[in-house]
Parts: sequence; structure tokens; C-alpha cells
Amino acid sequence: MSNETTSHTEFTHGKSFARHIPTVVRLLLGLMFLVFGLNGFLNFMPAPKDMPQDIMTVSGALMKAGYMTVVSGTEVLVAVLLLLNRFVPLALALLAPIVVGIITFHIFLAPATIGPGIVVLVMELYLAWAYRSAFRPMLRMRVTPG
Repeated sequence: MSNETTSHTEFTHGKSFARHIPTVVRLLLGLMFLVFGLNGFLNFMPAPKDMPQDIMTVSGALMKAGYMTVVSGTEVLVAVLLLLNRFVPLALALLAPIVVGIITFHIFLAPATIGPGIVVLVMELYLAWAYRSAFRPMLRMRVTPG
């Protein structure tokens, strides 16, 4: 009987820990995008001084066009939704093109610093999988309106 109790306790403990993983990942992703989204407005983390000219040219053009303001605003909105656990599937859908942009930027302009982008991509994909039931209706091949 001792073995049954021990294995049941281990199983319950393991299951309860795994149950919290989506919450932890959601909060971490929300905090990351809150910090970086706010940085887009407040600039409390200045860009490194030794940035290659290609990156400076692209970044300058995106900022001048107002694109980065939209991205930063979206990041803050998504972060708040993730942190408050409200409309999480919508937040993940809004975040997906930003994550694609981050990965694309690093692949073509800064491959040496792609690590954090990969972490964000993995977190986004994990949460999309964790909330997959919310995405099922949108991924049906055929639907009827209404």
C-alpha cells in the first residue's frame, strides 16, 4: 500500500505542476512584451552603439514611417491581455506577426542574436498549442457564415 500511495502522490504532484506551465509561460511572455513594448515609447533601454549600418537603416525607416509605434502599441496591448488572462487567443493571434518579424529580422540582419527570438517563438507556439481549442474553428477548411 505504501508503494501505491507514493506513486499516486508523485503522479498528482507532477500533474499539478504541469497544469501551471501555460500560466507561467503566459505571464513570462506578457512581461517580456510589456517591457519591450513600453521601451518602444519610453526608450529606457537605448539601442547598442555598435549596431551595423544595415540594421540602423532598416530601424530608422520603420521608426520614421510610424511602423514601430504600431508594433510597440500592439506589444503593450498584447502584454496586458496576457498578464490579465483576458482574450488570450486573440492576444496570441495579434502577437504572431510580430514574432515572425522578430525571427525574420534576426535571420537576415542579426543572426548572432537570434537566441531570445527563438525563446519567444517557442513560447508563442507552446501557448498556441495550449489554447488550440480556441483556434480550431478558425482553422476549419470549410465554414458557413453566421
